[in-house]
Amino acid sequence: MSDSTHATAPCPAAPALLAVPTLRRRVLCVIYEALILFGVLFITGYLFSTLTQQRSALMYRHALQLWLFLVLGAYFTWFWRHGGQTLPMKTWKIRVVGADLRAVSLPRAVLRYCLCWLWFVPGMALDWLFGIKDWSSVGVASAWVALWACTMFIDRDRQFLHDRLAGTRLVSVIETPSVPRPA
Repeated sequence: MSDSTHATAPCPAAPALLAVPTLRRRVLCVIYEALILFGVLFITGYLFSTLTQQRSALMYRHALQLWLFLVLGAYFTWFWRHGGQTLPMKTWKIRVVGADLRAVSLPRAVLRYCLCWLWFVPGMALDWLFGIKDWSSVGVASAWVALWACTMFIDRDRQFLHDRLAGTRLVSVIETPSVPRPA
């Protein structure tokens, strides 16, 4: 299916998707996503080190970082384009859609993936800039993540800043009760 056709297809159950997931559900979804991603990154990192015969953690480390960045990008963009949900998002009944409630296009999914790194990169950059190398670096990074999470409270639609910038939105998937068919 072409990218333009897929991007204009209406999202399933679009009228039922107007509710915004709570911050609690979003955070729980992120925790579950981290568990899934640990496995994905472990396996792909192991494959990389096996295929390149990496003998040291410093050997090919930049290539490994790029590889893992691309693997994560492929993971998220594929799921966001095909149903709008990863497994944790399905579990917590959250879907990512375009601002128009249609399926997310490939360029928009890639943009959202890149903007999602704003959750982490500024905090890591502050650690690096100030030379923080002990446990206080966890505090700086955590403070940045908490600050970023609060951006949903200043948005009129309760969306995170990266969703607003990418032209996407998170919506609750409200299941409508199935009506039994007449015999």
